[in-house]
Amino acid sequence: MTDNQTSTNTEIQPSNDIEQGIREYLLARQFNAAVRAGAAIMKIYKHSDDYDISLKSDRTPITIADRMAHDTIKRELGETRIPILSEEGREMRFDERRNWELFWLVDPLDGTVEFIKGNNEFTVNIALMQNNRCVSAIIFVPYHHKIYIAEVGRGAWLMEDVIPDEASDYTFTDIESRAQRLPLAEAKHDNYRVAVSRSHQTRETHEHVDLLRTEHPDLEIVEQGSSYKFCLLAEGVVDYYIRTTPTSEWDTAAGELILLEAGGVTVAYPSGEPLVYNKESLYNPWFVARRM
Repeated sequence: MTDNQTSTNTEIQPSNDIEQGIREYLLARQFNAAVRAGAAIMKIYKHSDDYDISLKSDRTPITIADRMAHDTIKRELGETRIPILSEEGREMRFDERRNWELFWLVDPLDGTVEFIKGNNEFTVNIALMQNNRCVSAIIFVPYHHKIYIAEVGRGAWLMEDVIPDEASDYTFTDIESRAQRLPLAEAKHDNYRVAVSRSHQTRETHEHVDLLRTEHPDLEIVEQGSSYKFCLLAEGVVDYYIRTTPTSEWDTAAGELILLEAGGVTVAYPSGEPLVYNKESLYNPWFVARRM
């Protein structure tokens, strides 16, 4: 990749710990799994009268689109023989997964509430975890035809005009030839922009924003659903993201790496500690994410 932040990427490279040929194979699988899952989601999204909405044990909603996206990803990534830990998969006991050295961490439809509301703010999140650290990340925003890619230590990229396609078959070469390095130069702005969840805000969220406003009187609130907030940070469209309601590891792993490789950071709030993955409890602490 050249130093020009908006140039076409010519050297997406694998993480240091995985041999290059294997990494290219896995990235293409990861990419196509997300695009195919996006196609399954969009097929349902067009028929809001047939979402088949129910509640999971934690009282969060699930739709037929969540299930179809999960099944699609499972088929595509199952061929890699790498274990899959998915929000919509079977519950994995800690003793079963605690010693996994390599696994996929997946949210087949992040932003189910936004999907149900019909506001287009939902994503497909796929993280490749090595020793409980995300080394490769994909976030697909199927409605907006945008896909975000990151490799640990190698950078983050955006690829646009990616149409949801149930037969998606991009190669590594296809991907590297069309990706733009993040952050985007054209995303520069003067006022300070803070992202908050559109559907999950608390008193602590508002108090934290008020504190930020004392330092940034021109502060602008950007309400957004799903992991797309991490992507907007990586692009440079927003500057800060505060979350004071429950999230799970599959909500943040891919987005955290994409932001990190675009020059940002995510830490637990208020402790400032790094987020930890593959814990006994898959819930995250509150956190803040910001551009540096």
